[in-house]
Amino acid sequence: MTTKQVCPNGLRIITEKMPHMRSVAIGIFVNVGSRYEKPEDNGLTHFIEHMLFKGTSERTAKQLAEEFDRLGAQTNAFTSKDQTCYYAVSLDYEARKTIALLADLFFNSAFREEDIEKERQVILEEIAMSEDDPEDSVDERLWQTMFAGSQMAAPILGTEETLRTFTKEKIKAFMNEHYTPSEVIISLAGNIDDALIDFVIETFNQFDNEAREQVHHTKPIFHADAVERKMAIEQAHLVLGYEGLAVSDPDIVSLLVLNNIIGDSMSSRLFQKVREEKALAYSVYSYYSSYEDMGAWMIYGGTSMKQLAQMEETILAVIEDIKNNGVTLEEIQRAKIQLESGLLLGLETSFDYMNRNARNELTYGEERTVEQALAELAAVSEASVERVIERILTKPHARSVIFSDKEK
Repeated sequence: MTTKQVCPNGLRIITEKMPHMRSVAIGIFVNVGSRYEKPEDNGLTHFIEHMLFKGTSERTAKQLAEEFDRLGAQTNAFTSKDQTCYYAVSLDYEARKTIALLADLFFNSAFREEDIEKERQVILEEIAMSEDDPEDSVDERLWQTMFAGSQMAAPILGTEETLRTFTKEKIKAFMNEHYTPSEVIISLAGNIDDALIDFVIETFNQFDNEAREQVHHTKPIFHADAVERKMAIEQAHLVLGYEGLAVSDPDIVSLLVLNNIIGDSMSSRLFQKVREEKALAYSVYSYYSSYEDMGAWMIYGGTSMKQLAQMEETILAVIEDIKNNGVTLEEIQRAKIQLESGLLLGLETSFDYMNRNARNELTYGEERTVEQALAELAAVSEASVERVIERILTKPHARSVIFSDKEK
């Protein structure tokens, strides 16, 4: 059971006591991601995420790393299109020191000019690495195509052009606007007691940036267009993209079931038809992304150039068959068991609970128990899956492909 406390400045603190654990996980979740950026600031959210580990007024980046290591703590961060998270996991008896260290980098980052220049180069290398990864690149170009004209199309990492413009002043202005107490959630799970919770409240209830004006996103328009690229690679990589569902859509769980049936398990239609029966690909799968106001559902396949057309035809034939004939009750039941297993097996650590609790608060503004999630899964029916098929698969799709430059 989780407990939620709201501080006078609007900061939310979510805790879950798990006395059987030997670990404590803490996450600082900020309600800001790349879709909140202005086009000229694309990549700034991710840049800030990196910079917070580059040293504080009291510690250098090396000293931060050494202190986390001395505590045996695991720490990291990530940026998405709508969220940023800084987290740490430690043994329970080192939790207080670990939390204090995480708070230091969150509140007291120095943003030294030399560190900004170094990290700019690091992220430029990260962008280059992503560009050289065909699975990353083909997916990134699909998003740029599907949601062209909106910030949902913008890469989380930013571009070389935008990165060159980032300064200490721009970083601090962005943080003053978005890193406000009402937009931050502290999530804590593991072997915690009231004294540690009080310490967290005291530690993180210190910043007083003015509340950000409510951000109302305009739902991006989906474009069923195509994009192609050549690379010096052996395989061709294909992604088909369909307009999906928002995370709070009543049919979202039925989409998860359909996704599992089509391409998210070894018994899925795509795996069995494309790989097992026709041997057209080693890797073929479907996946989805859902946000507060929109979503996307996608299919990926990688194959040789000479088999690309046949693989795509086979994928589309699988989709056409499902559009015309639906799925079976046996497939639905099997998918529900798979998803139930994935949910429960994905809640084995303090980090899993910390992360789930924070995301529930960010998405729904309240606790959503595992029992609620399982009940929603159990309620999925043939009719609800058929409705999702009609809502998604009958609409036009976007297409992104990367060809080998050796042949086409």
